[in-house]
This record gives sequence, structure tokens and C-alpha cells, in this order.
Amino acid sequence: MIHQYINNDIPIVLDVNSGSVHVVDQLVYDAIARMDEGKSLDETIDELKSTYGPDEIREAWEECQTLKEQGMLFTEDVYEKAIEHFTDRPTVVKALCLHIAHDCNLACRYCFAEEGEYHGRRALMSFEVGKKALDFLIANSGSRRNLEVDFFGGEPTMNWQVVKDLVAYGRSQEEAHNKKFRFTLTTNGVLLNDEIMEFANKECANVVMSVDGRKEVHDFMRPFRNGKGSYDLIMPKFKKFADSRNQTNYYVRGTFTHYNLDFAKDVLSLADMGFKQISIEPVVAPPEADYAIREEDVPIICEQYDLLAKEMIRREKEGNGFNFFHFMIDLTGGPCVYKRLSGCGSGTEYLAVTPWGDLYPCHQFVGNEKFLLGNVDEGVVRTDIVDTFKHCNVYAKEDCKKCFSRFYCSGGCAANAYNFTGSINGAYEIGCKLQRKRIECALMIKAALAEE
Repeated sequence: MIHQYINNDIPIVLDVNSGSVHVVDQLVYDAIARMDEGKSLDETIDELKSTYGPDEIREAWEECQTLKEQGMLFTEDVYEKAIEHFTDRPTVVKALCLHIAHDCNLACRYCFAEEGEYHGRRALMSFEVGKKALDFLIANSGSRRNLEVDFFGGEPTMNWQVVKDLVAYGRSQEEAHNKKFRFTLTTNGVLLNDEIMEFANKECANVVMSVDGRKEVHDFMRPFRNGKGSYDLIMPKFKKFADSRNQTNYYVRGTFTHYNLDFAKDVLSLADMGFKQISIEPVVAPPEADYAIREEDVPIICEQYDLLAKEMIRREKEGNGFNFFHFMIDLTGGPCVYKRLSGCGSGTEYLAVTPWGDLYPCHQFVGNEKFLLGNVDEGVVRTDIVDTFKHCNVYAKEDCKKCFSRFYCSGGCAANAYNFTGSINGAYEIGCKLQRKRIECALMIKAALAEE
């Protein structure tokens, strides 16, 4: 399978199965299109002779044939035949999302967690429950040494002492069990202070700071419960926090909605403030929500991605670049084959833990009793659910089989698929369209900067 497109006047050919990306001239681009249609050299010459000379076409054709022989064009999909090997392989738990606080001091309009309640009740995780969660992770991680724990909410800083105590407990267990914890923190910044920043800089490998971009956008979607905006309070703290981490190992992470389809301005507003690690992502919401992304919004959003990509290239060339999470692609290494096929590992390698110790496939399934896997006392008891997630991959999804971006998105988010189709093997169509556009922009950025 190949995917061809022209973005920012750059003709690009992606060989899906090998991952090879080719920046070509228009003649080679046109020749590859004919090859993909199964046409012969003579047929190609006949179709293109009004634009190119026969010798030029033959030379381009020979170049393409060489790429085929080298395994860089029209390559066979070797992964589909091996998928059973990947789905049957034993898995271990290597990451937990600890819901330290099912409570929040903001009232974000799009919050899937219902201001931290997650379809349930407000609660703070006790140290005892958190300790059992870390013990569960150690016991179920097999021989894996590096373990990840994200302090999540609601707002985790509302239960900060327990966060600190759990970090201390985790560190105390590392040597005895030959493990190394990698802690991360997601925060809205309301309670952020010097003590929290200092602790996080020492103990947290990554920090996610929630902000939606421009002040008017952020304050509309992320107010306090009294309706007052939170932007002016959090932004000086976030700027200080990012600088204290030397502009690395963090993300300012926002959400755009139907109300700010010109979200590129939000990304650039954050970049203009000096942030170097930025993620602004489309809201995923029920179609009836007034802020939900709609089908008619997709062309506008795609234009915004194009605009953002071009501006990022310009800034990078001027020495003032920044990273945009959805445009980050590693063409030389990238994720392992297993990750390319199955994604984030939710329900198998990655689990969420509620304040009272229940286990779910990930934070977006919390509160849906159909996906309750067990608890930190008994462990995982619904192994049938784990098995279902284990067999969720790009070849189990019909829409993924014919999609060029499948090895980049790994089939997308299982929770989004379930919420929109009723099956984790379904596809959230709007999300897929936006993902494909982001991949095209990301590859184009690589191509444009490689030309320098």
C-alpha cells in the first residue's frame, strides 16, 4: 500500500508497510500513481507523453523499480501474517493512571470526568489504596524494570500529601524489587506553588499542564465553578514551571472545540509566550454537545493544521521552533512493532485506578461498570475484558486495514471507538480524518526541513 499527496507544494509518497517516505518530483509522483493502478510502462508512457518525454518516463520508472527491489516501495504487509503471534504474547502491567482525586476546583465545560466525579462520587485516594496500587503494579510487571505512574484526577494537587507519600513509597521499593518508577503529573495549575514545582522537578519525569491557549478561549471552557476564568491565575505559574524544567519534559496541553476552530492561534499564542512543548487536541464529545466537533468542521480544522505546519517550518528555520505533540513523528526509530499494531496498551499494559481501588482499562473507561476489571485487593478478575483489549489492533478494525496512517495511530483510541460505535474495534470517523491530516502535515514538516 502506498499513500500519495501534495502538501505545501511538496509531492510526498509514503510506502505504508515499510514506513519509507519519499519526497519526489512530479514525474516520479505521476509514475508511481500509474504503478499503483497496475499499469505497465508502455501505458504510463502513453498517458504521460504529452507532459514528459519517453526517456524521462523510463528513467523515472526504473528508479521506482529499484525502490521496489530495495523494499522501500510497494512492500508486502508482513505484520498481518504475524498478528496472532502478537495478540497471543503474554503481557504485563507496566503503567498505572492513579486517580488521586475524583474532585476538581474547576468546572471545565467539556470535562469527560464530570468535574472529577467520573459518573460516581467525589473522593480522594488514600495512601493505603495508592500503596496497594503500587504493590499491584510491582507484582504484575513481570521482569519489566521501568514502571510508569501518572498522578491524575480530577485535580491531583488537591490530594498533594498522598502524592508525595506515594512517591516516597515507590522509591523505597525500587531497589528491593529491581524496579524504577517514572512518575508523571497532570495539573490544572490552580494550586500550583513553589513547593509543588520543586517536588515535581525532582520526582516527575514529565508534567502536563492544562491550558487551552488564548485567554478568551481558556476562560470560556475552563472556568471556576462560580464562572470566573482561570487563565490569569494559572499562566504565570505554568510559564515559571516550564522555565524551571528548562522547557523540556512537560507539555502545555489544551483542547479545542467547535467554538475555537481557529485553534492554530491558540497553539501559536502559547508558542509566543515561550512554551516549547505544546499539545492542543480536538475535543471528543457526544454529537449533541454544543461544543462538539462536527463533520462540517473537519475541512476548517484541516486548513488550520496546514496553516500551523507552515508556520512551524518558518519558525524552525528562524531558530524559534517548538514541538507540537500531534506533529511529532520519529522516522528513524519510532515505536516497536507491537505498539504500532496495538497502540497505548489500555486494558492490558496500562490500567487506571479509582480512589477506592477499582481497576479500569484506562481513565476514559472509569465509571463504566461494563469495563470494571477488578480492584487492587483482588487484582484483575475480568480476564475476559483484558483478552478483548489484547486482541484490539489495526487488523481487528476493518477501517484500519485500508488506512495509510494505521501504523502511526495504531488504531486510535479504544475509548473513543467504543463511545461512538459501541465497540473498541470500531472507528471514530471524525477522529480518523483529523488523524490522517495530522500525519500528512507531520511528514511534510519532516520533508520541508530535510531540504535545508
